[in-house]
Amino acid sequence: MDEALIRSLTPAVLGILVRRGADFAAAEDAVQEALIEAVRGWGADPPRDPKGWLVTVAWRKFLDAARADTARRRREDLVDQEPEPGPAAAADDTLQLYFLCAHPSLSPSSAVALTLRALGGLTTRQIAQAYLVPEATMAQRISRAKRTVSAGRFDRPGDVATVLRVLYLVFNEGYSGDVDLAAEAIRLTRQLAAAIDHPEVAGLLALMLLHHARRAGRTAPDGSLVPLAEQDRSRWDTGLIAEGVGILQAALARDRLGEFQVQAAIAALHADAPTAEETDWVQIVEWYDELVRSTDSPVVRLNRAVAVGEADGPRAGLAALGAVDEFLPRYAAVAAYLHERDGDLATAARLYVEAAHRAPNLAERDHLTRQAARLNVRLNEPGRG
Repeated sequence: MDEALIRSLTPAVLGILVRRGADFAAAEDAVQEALIEAVRGWGADPPRDPKGWLVTVAWRKFLDAARADTARRRREDLVDQEPEPGPAAAADDTLQLYFLCAHPSLSPSSAVALTLRALGGLTTRQIAQAYLVPEATMAQRISRAKRTVSAGRFDRPGDVATVLRVLYLVFNEGYSGDVDLAAEAIRLTRQLAAAIDHPEVAGLLALMLLHHARRAGRTAPDGSLVPLAEQDRSRWDTGLIAEGVGILQAALARDRLGEFQVQAAIAALHADAPTAEETDWVQIVEWYDELVRSTDSPVVRLNRAVAVGEADGPRAGLAALGAVDEFLPRYAAVAAYLHERDGDLATAARLYVEAAHRAPNLAERDHLTRQAARLNVRLNEPGRG
């Protein structure tokens, strides 16, 4: 097989697909898959018309991907905005596809990235943000995962832990990002909980329900974000909260504690507090300590610093924040909040501006900009300074 010939034909094949109506990113994926088939199948006997062969196979790959994307979007359109409580509806093939993409030949991180791109509807940029890596790095990781899976067999589905991680990230993007997939993630997790008796599956479902229950209170009528402490708790869905707490209690009773159960316990403490002032921050810090021991995640340490600031005062929170990487997303926002609570309004205003520049989405950027403006007004009041 002449790999140089294949590489030389790639730009022409890509151009033909684009002229036929394929968008560039999808055409690139399709051509890459066709090239993999060529490398695997041509051997020493390439077809008479290599270019025509590549165009035909790449176009077929593009059409298959387009049909799969259309089917996925159709499934999403069928999902109600608010998931119904209770048992899962009849299963479709989506969850099985999640398991197939979480292939044992891939590392867990690569399997998650591939599934988010292929089935979750997330862009490479969104996945890179979730993993705290550059977009180019994530693009390479996804490409390698595609090549690995294309060369393997789909007779060994991935493990539950990898699928749970994918569902969790899909929900997070749907809950706070640009693509609304939260209800779809809950639907699939319900199906998984109905099929598998696993405390971490139950923990993830409880976590999703408890977060989703607060959805109506997260935004004001003008679309701006409302911080947790300022949310109208009468708008929270008490039915989803009760269901989530019940599922969590049953999982915790099995004494097989895992990351998602711990996160659900923290969410349950927030949901259980009648007011923000009555939140049991001391117990929340204890759960975060457990989460740090099990995951050592920098994001967990960042959230723990907020909890410490609420439980023991803003200076204790800032001390806890000192152990966190300052380049972590939302670090500046947390630092701004703690400095404001400590009375250092000038530093807080500056950090809110910095946080707004680094915000992952428009809603957060607008909220942080408003926070900075609010503090600057206070700083310019007569008699200050």
